[in-house]
Amino acid sequence: MAKFCVLLCFSLLLIFWFPAIGSATKEEVGMYELKKGNFSVKLTNYGAHIISLLLPDKYGKLADIVLGYDTIKEYKNDSSNFGATVGRVANRIAGAQFTLNGTLYKLVANEGKNMLHGGSKGFSTVVWKVKKYSPEGRTPCIVFAYHSFDGEEGFPGDLHVIVGYKLLGDNKLRITMKAKALNKATPVNLVNHAYWNLGGHNSGDILSEEIQIFASHYTPVDSKLIPTGEIVTVKGTPYDFLKPSTIGSKINKLTNGYDINYALDGSGNDKLKKAAIVHDKKSGRMMEILTNQPGVQFYTSNTLHQKGKGGFVYEPYAALCLETQGFPDSVNHPNFPSQIVNPGTTKCVFRFMEVIAVELFSGSPPLKECARNLNLRFEIELRIYSKHLTFRTCSFLLEDLVKHTCNYTLCVLHWKLQVESNSMFNPLCSGGAR
Repeated sequence: MAKFCVLLCFSLLLIFWFPAIGSATKEEVGMYELKKGNFSVKLTNYGAHIISLLLPDKYGKLADIVLGYDTIKEYKNDSSNFGATVGRVANRIAGAQFTLNGTLYKLVANEGKNMLHGGSKGFSTVVWKVKKYSPEGRTPCIVFAYHSFDGEEGFPGDLHVIVGYKLLGDNKLRITMKAKALNKATPVNLVNHAYWNLGGHNSGDILSEEIQIFASHYTPVDSKLIPTGEIVTVKGTPYDFLKPSTIGSKINKLTNGYDINYALDGSGNDKLKKAAIVHDKKSGRMMEILTNQPGVQFYTSNTLHQKGKGGFVYEPYAALCLETQGFPDSVNHPNFPSQIVNPGTTKCVFRFMEVIAVELFSGSPPLKECARNLNLRFEIELRIYSKHLTFRTCSFLLEDLVKHTCNYTLCVLHWKLQVESNSMFNPLCSGGAR
């Protein structure tokens, strides 16, 4: 009895003096901002979401070009995955099951009989640990980490996942994702599910935005959006965006907008290839995406009716998603590129995105007079990463320029956005730009 009393008193003392010992490892949910000049990105460790991304347009006016919410509570109640890190397997798995190495794995179905975006407890709904946070400086960055346990949502094996966001020079954002299988083979398909509207999150629909997708084939789906297993040509279909076209030009030929995986041209290796280019003429913003993944999911937010930032209501076609990915339901289609990661190996996916804005606009000061007074020679180099738009260095007298441009002045290229995701070759949160 005396020993029992001593133990009880000792236990009470521990609870009194160390009340948080049981919750010390519990990660708190917070919002974080990376800022470099007038370029900023806000994130949260809840689901490793991108909350906002501010960029100037061709006139220098800032706008937030991703859809989202104002509070963490809204993200916790969100079913649209605004800006989320999606996994362990993004997109759909038919029947919420698959067979791997002779074992049948039954998963958590969260869309009828199927699994979508990793199940009811996908990576977008968990709290990630903040491993490093440097909000300002030369290379502001944040690194999130999550350990997915064996059996989570039915998936085999422990999986260690890292997501890093870093701002580099010239208004660039790099996203790095890595997933290492620790003890069992497992499917992995990590995606950032940002909803983009280059005109601004509250600017209306994206039907007038022009898109080009570098894919001559796509993977058809059934009524439940499960791939049939075919890989067919886009020629003669509303899915043909090999040449730039507005999103709205063909959307009425579909029952419910775009929600389809494209088999990117040049697939079959891990080399970087062009996936898509989007252009919003009104704002002047142009976005180019490159990836080493075999596919890209083009989704036009077909069923949205959701109150978002500032109380603005997002309606259908308010944004587009371009999710570079492995093919949906690849675990059940042997002819699709494999997404299986074996024990001791790391899955690394590379994604590069750049947004630019350039315009010539009328100006009031007489440039010719200015040129005569200053007698300046200019050397201008304008680089645009899009391979279909290449500007080389040119030298000229400002006075000569005025002869050809009359009362027009050159608007300087103000900003760029670069996004890289899942690259094992770029250290997370290390200093310096590439």
